[in-house]
Amino acid sequence: LGGKDPLYVADDIADVKSVAAGTADGAFYNNGQRCCAVERIYVHEKIYDQYVEEFVKEVKTWKMGNPTEAGIYFGPLSRREQLKFLQTQIDEAIQKGAKVLMGGKSVSGKGFYFEPTVLTNVNHSMSVMREESFGPVIGIMKVKSDEEAVELMRDTEYGLTAAVYSSRQDRAEKILEQINAGTGYWNCCDRVSAAVPWSGRKHSGFGATLSHAGLRAFTKPKAYHLRG
Repeated sequence: LGGKDPLYVADDIADVKSVAAGTADGAFYNNGQRCCAVERIYVHEKIYDQYVEEFVKEVKTWKMGNPTEAGIYFGPLSRREQLKFLQTQIDEAIQKGAKVLMGGKSVSGKGFYFEPTVLTNVNHSMSVMREESFGPVIGIMKVKSDEEAVELMRDTEYGLTAAVYSSRQDRAEKILEQINAGTGYWNCCDRVSAAVPWSGRKHSGFGATLSHAGLRAFTKPKAYHLRG
């Protein structure tokens, strides 16, 4: 199940620093090599600058190195080809006006290491905001309203997960109800539970796994006709 999972940060969140740190982990955990990783972020213009500042500050505290060692957050990517793919996405974004706040290139030496990369001034003409990156690269886009955020979140061929951070559950639910995704998150992201279905929409796949719904997907009904 692939995805280009969107996340929206509304202007009413109580703690920008905490949300920035949590959503950064949602984007970069395991180098972004997870189907439910946050792949694109939209932030309300009222808190955009503060959010981006705290986001970058948090990511810069995470160390890169041998993943078997304690205290290491960023390890290598799974394959060499991914280095070229990410670089192509970033270079194209830069050519179209994106700004690199940190990272932006692979790391020389042994192993398939790539710098954690944060891009701003991004838009949907860039592949980094439309095609699954599956790596430590994130674009953060400023929006003026919930309506603009919904429009951008819906502008995708994928539909695996979508997340909204807001102090109001009703506001988050109103937004998530408009997103065609298999999983919706309120004030959290990048998580899977065996208690609820895991499914995709559009090019993210079909069917379901996990939960009773997922178990039923792997079974076939059997009928009995009995006469005593």
